[in-house]
Amino acid sequence: MQVILLEKNQKLGNLGDVANVKSGYARNYLIPKGKAKPATKANLAEFELIKAELVAREADILSTAQTLEAAMIDIVCTITANASEEGKLYGSVSAADIVSSLASMGHEVEKRDVNMSDAIHHVGEYQVSVALHTDIVVNIKVIVVASEGDKE
Repeated sequence: MQVILLEKNQKLGNLGDVANVKSGYARNYLIPKGKAKPATKANLAEFELIKAELVAREADILSTAQTLEAAMIDIVCTITANASEEGKLYGSVSAADIVSSLASMGHEVEKRDVNMSDAIHHVGEYQVSVALHTDIVVNIKVIVVASEGDKE
């Protein structure tokens, strides 16, 4: 199925590109989320009319992401978790924990934007990337420390 992209997509293309995607992906994700429209003659004509508005909106989103990137450069997230004496956590630190830590510092990001290959299971220092926009990715340092709880 061919669709017109209404915003930049890292894997499919830029704003206004006609992309060939699987019909289920288009029907269930791209079209309902407002990220694309079916590539019909009527929609192509309509797109030309609203293209300037979409480009302005995309530029606004990009400038917001650049502002957030400037604020997040060299940021350090410190997360306290229960751990054994050897440094192994009694759970794990996931993307949700990093998002809540960033939110407590005043940086609002989505859980899906935090890129980590696997959950963190040991005390230590880690590098995690956060995608603020399709073009902007900022690396943050995550330090996991053991909590000072009741040790028996």
